[in-house]
Amino acid sequence: MPNPRLTGLGSGLFAGAAMFALGCLDQLLFGASLTVYGVLFLPVCALTGLWVRRGDLVTAPVVVPIAFAFGLLPVADGGGGLGGRAMGLATALATQAGWLYGGTLVTGLIATVRKVRLMSRRAAQRRAQQAAGQPRRRPV
Repeated sequence: MPNPRLTGLGSGLFAGAAMFALGCLDQLLFGASLTVYGVLFLPVCALTGLWVRRGDLVTAPVVVPIAFAFGLLPVADGGGGLGGRAMGLATALATQAGWLYGGTLVTGLIATVRKVRLMSRRAAQRRAQQAAGQPRRRPV
């Protein structure tokens, strides 16, 4: 499995592009099934949480809801014009809020676990350096 490290912006672009592509694929293959779209959202959330850089962990739970909304554009049922499209998008967001919250929770949990592990690792390094009598180094 690849182990890319995406910046905050990169993770947003990845999630947005992946959800838009999956939304188009859902429209093509399944006739814009919102349930299929929601199920496909969960792995994108997990990958976004896993692939974001350590320094940008806080951005991961922020970008996935934006990607969810962006990916709904081809899936949302919108009749006549811009107003109809906006109403379809708002309706899809309201009716699929469970998937949106669930995916955001998945990303948030992954980012939180990664951050806690990072903090405990740094604390252990500091304790080891202090025990060895080495001067404290600033983490990068």
